[in-house]
Amino acid sequence: MGAGALVAPKWSWAVPSFADITPGPASVKKKLADVALNTATSLGATYCDVRIGRYLNQYVITREDKVENLVNTESYGAGIRVIADGAWGFMAVDQLTPDAVAKATKEAVRIAKANAALQSEPVILAPQKGVGEVSWKTPLTKNAFEVPIADKVALLMDVNKSALKAGANFVNSLLFQVNEQKYFASTDGSYIDQDVHRIWPVFQATAIDEKTGKFARRASLSTPCGRGYDYLDALPSGKRPGVTTRYTDSYDMIEDATAAGAQVREILAAKSVVPGQYDLVLDPSHLWLTIHESIGHATELDRVLGYEANYAGTSFATLDKYRSGNFKYGSPLVNIVADKLQPGSLGAVGYDDEGVPAKKWDLIKDGILVNYQKTRDQAHIIGQKEGDGCSYADNWSNVQFQRMPNVSLQPGKEPLTPAEMIKGVEKGVYIIGNGSFSIDQQRYNFQFGGQLFYEIKNGEIAGMLRDVAYQSNTQEFWNSCVAICDKSDYALGGSFFDGKGQPGQVSAVSHGSSTARFKGVNVINTARKI
Repeated sequence: MGAGALVAPKWSWAVPSFADITPGPASVKKKLADVALNTATSLGATYCDVRIGRYLNQYVITREDKVENLVNTESYGAGIRVIADGAWGFMAVDQLTPDAVAKATKEAVRIAKANAALQSEPVILAPQKGVGEVSWKTPLTKNAFEVPIADKVALLMDVNKSALKAGANFVNSLLFQVNEQKYFASTDGSYIDQDVHRIWPVFQATAIDEKTGKFARRASLSTPCGRGYDYLDALPSGKRPGVTTRYTDSYDMIEDATAAGAQVREILAAKSVVPGQYDLVLDPSHLWLTIHESIGHATELDRVLGYEANYAGTSFATLDKYRSGNFKYGSPLVNIVADKLQPGSLGAVGYDDEGVPAKKWDLIKDGILVNYQKTRDQAHIIGQKEGDGCSYADNWSNVQFQRMPNVSLQPGKEPLTPAEMIKGVEKGVYIIGNGSFSIDQQRYNFQFGGQLFYEIKNGEIAGMLRDVAYQSNTQEFWNSCVAICDKSDYALGGSFFDGKGQPGQVSAVSHGSSTARFKGVNVINTARKI
């Protein structure tokens, strides 16, 4: 991780050291951006955008009583994208002088004109009004990069100690921190300065049964988020009904590690699930991944069109289903929203990487597929007149392309708590935390595991289970949704390193939901039979 950000190129002015985390002056970046914009238009380009980016990453990695690694990466440079003769061209540069930027822009135009000779149809960009000179920053009360490494190591050592004391044999803990300082300019008339922060505290506890050689693991229930170190400072938000703690606005990492150390012992002693049909009660800490794989990727328009198949395949949610206006993706309770505005989410920004303001829109409304995620050059394909703000590149050296926004299941409208939901289940499994998964290349047939499993009998939690996974297909699963808890139960989960593309890039995206119930889902036993 971070291998693509190891280069620390030279600036034409004094490069801030890693200790100086303040973004560079926007006025200097604007002058360089104008060099690219003016050069591109003088050479016949009909569009140009420039991304000047400084990317900081810090990883603190520990195991038991040792620090395994401390990683700081810093990368600085610019990516220049143009349309000339109706085709895209792109070039990146790590020497940020006017001459170097002009030279890179000329090369981007040359590449675009070469591409045009091979392209059957011209690029059509949805209109985008320039926003002028604006800025946006992740709301912070404590910048993670300002916290001393010693404090972070001390926290992780306490986390490990707590898990071991509670019953784990092994534990590793990590703290991921990202700061993207991004300046965007385009021939539309936008000059956008953004300072984006993300953080993810994570651990995994393992217990071993010395008699049988079996082992059990439980990972942290933290939420990777678009926030600062304050996520680790505040008190936890509240207890779940007799099972575990929910961490939303804050995360008590030591408390979670203590619970995990005890729970891995419980998992070893738990009974193995009996395969069959069960009602599933899925916690947001689990359901986010099912949303991500079966809805998030499936509604990416480039996958629907077959333009993209790397890492996650194409999509079963084809244009004919969308155009019919009545494709039942899920039950009438299922409302899925794409949202780049949600505070604290991984995908929250002011503007995407092609200058489109962040927004919120429906993907699935009352169970019906009503829209996709798209960039400016895709909108005309489905008869729409604007992009969705879904363009992103993970580094200045990579070209931006369509990436997933936050995609979330909306809470139920009627008052309902998880405890009340469980009371209505005769035979079920309550699943907490995400685990292993498998899904086919059309995002349709799938299997999901989890972290913690509890048997539900006659409306009550009857004890812990193990070896649980459920199988279904996307349409059957979401149409089996019969209840969703209200907004008081809503929480985010998400992916810090969501892969896509070739060459591959990663992005960070959140998925929210309240606890939801799915009726009559096939549960299998995953125990290894020797």
